[in-house]
Amino acid sequence: MCSISGFFNPSASFTGQRDYFLHILDEMKQTLAHRGPDENDRILTKHCGLAHTRLSIIDLQNGHQPMTKTVDGFSYHMVYNGEIYNLDTLKKRLLGLGYDFETTSDTEVLLLSFLAFGADFVKDVDGIFAFAVYDERHKTLSLFRDAFGVKPLFYTIYEGTLIFSSEPKGCFCFPGVTAALDKNGLNEILSLGPARTPGSGIFKDFHELLPGNYMIANQYGRSTTSYFHLESHPHFDSYEETVEKTSFLVQDAVRRQMVSDVPVCTFLSGGIDSSVVSAICAAQLKKENKVLTTYSFDFTENDKYFKANKFQPSQDRPYVEKMVEFLQSEHHFLECSNTRQADLLTSSVDAHDFPCMVDIDSSLLYFCGEVSKTHKVVLTGECADEVFGGYPWFHREDMLSSGTFPWTPSLEPRKALLSAELTSALDMDDYVKNTYDKAVSEINILPGENETETNRRRIGYLNIRFFMQTLLNRMDRTSMHSGLEARVPFADKALVDYVFNIPWEMKAKDGLVKNMLRQATKGLLPDEILFRRKSPYPKSYNPYYETLLASRLREVLADSESPLLPLLNMPALNQFLDNPKDYGAPWYGQLMAGPQMIAYLLQIDYFLKKYKVSIHL
Repeated sequence: MCSISGFFNPSASFTGQRDYFLHILDEMKQTLAHRGPDENDRILTKHCGLAHTRLSIIDLQNGHQPMTKTVDGFSYHMVYNGEIYNLDTLKKRLLGLGYDFETTSDTEVLLLSFLAFGADFVKDVDGIFAFAVYDERHKTLSLFRDAFGVKPLFYTIYEGTLIFSSEPKGCFCFPGVTAALDKNGLNEILSLGPARTPGSGIFKDFHELLPGNYMIANQYGRSTTSYFHLESHPHFDSYEETVEKTSFLVQDAVRRQMVSDVPVCTFLSGGIDSSVVSAICAAQLKKENKVLTTYSFDFTENDKYFKANKFQPSQDRPYVEKMVEFLQSEHHFLECSNTRQADLLTSSVDAHDFPCMVDIDSSLLYFCGEVSKTHKVVLTGECADEVFGGYPWFHREDMLSSGTFPWTPSLEPRKALLSAELTSALDMDDYVKNTYDKAVSEINILPGENETETNRRRIGYLNIRFFMQTLLNRMDRTSMHSGLEARVPFADKALVDYVFNIPWEMKAKDGLVKNMLRQATKGLLPDEILFRRKSPYPKSYNPYYETLLASRLREVLADSESPLLPLLNMPALNQFLDNPKDYGAPWYGQLMAGPQMIAYLLQIDYFLKKYKVSIHL
């Protein structure tokens, strides 16, 4: 994995101030060095500058970027972040056309594919990626992003110059680009957050290239093309055929995503998702006489304070131990303390450039940092719940028919702590409703489906577009902050495209949630793991954590200069801080309850200060 960044203006002449613009590219590289600590470089042409930092995974010696190819005296330059899983197929096609290769890197395959077939070649690319190609002949910049947005790509326009980067912080390196929030940006943080509307860059005039899209920019303007999107269609395979095909797609996705010139490891929670990925990896490595390394996460003293609830029914460690014995993996139990996860709340904002999933992010940030000390590549079980319907909102009638995002069933816990003037100005309920309505309008409905199945299809689509994207953002930023590449086989394009249209009575046959995944992977795991009830990513249940957060928030509120103060309903907030919090009733997802609300406010305060955010209502 890597970072990409740069700027483009077909009417400018950057080489006229070469040192000035090279310095900007150097600043971009330095700002994003955490994503690619192994190597970096930049290139400046008359109309375009490109910068790259590299985490060496494939062709360690020759995969240098930016990469340039010259055809008929004209140069084409590429910067690329990602991994391609059908590299051999793409390469064979090019060899058949007479192309020669100077490296074994995927960057060269992508650049030559672009030269051979144009931008539409991306339809045939299987992988996770964000990349940019500058065509000097036609003074055209092309930006590409993978089908489900596993890899990020932000951009903004400043005085006619298009500035892009893997993270917003890279765009801020360009002089004149500043951090501001308008009504939409505030709503993204306060009404939808930590989710984001697809394409929103939160900051005023910032955007993120939509997943499954590419953008072409030249002297005539900018155009965006969708090359992949989920479609609804009838499912004609029998149940047995569906199980068989799902089994193949899951195992194939994991094996293809093991491609690496450095050792891979896995995260192992003892749940079905991470256990399936780990089992496939372990079996593949065993053929090579290698042992899989696995990691699990928990919090200090959670064994003392944990209390089962409907969102988190059991602790992970006993199941992890069973899987380690089954896999014979080299396992590492990692623990995060309450103080450390609180301290890293600000680092999580640094990683995202936005407030995020608070301690769920900060703890994962810590764990990824520990894993990165020995590994560069990790495979995870992320996204299986979104794809196979593992959340309660797929089967609870009240959630299916809620008419809003089921992971945020009510805005009241948020609005209660905000000033009346702010909530009125933001029209929070209308913003959420409009975002929801627009999103559900994007997915076509099958005429023969009843109301329940129609709602379930819509929720499935929303899960992938919103909730899964939030988790993919979390995985990318927390891992890449320490130069660790996280791969997510359950977000494989072919797998998601197929499973999306499997009917619910197959996905949850016999009333068992995610039964399709269980049946498709039967024999890979002990039944005790295969049929374990879902338990999400762990969080701390130590009451000290809440006390610590409340103390830190009170310190913030005591500062009359805090930018958070004008946003708050102080009497309501003080009452909130004085009373014990509910650990079981989340205001976002399944894990963000009372303590996480305090942490989110701490992150907003830090975010507004760090980026010197101006607010425009």
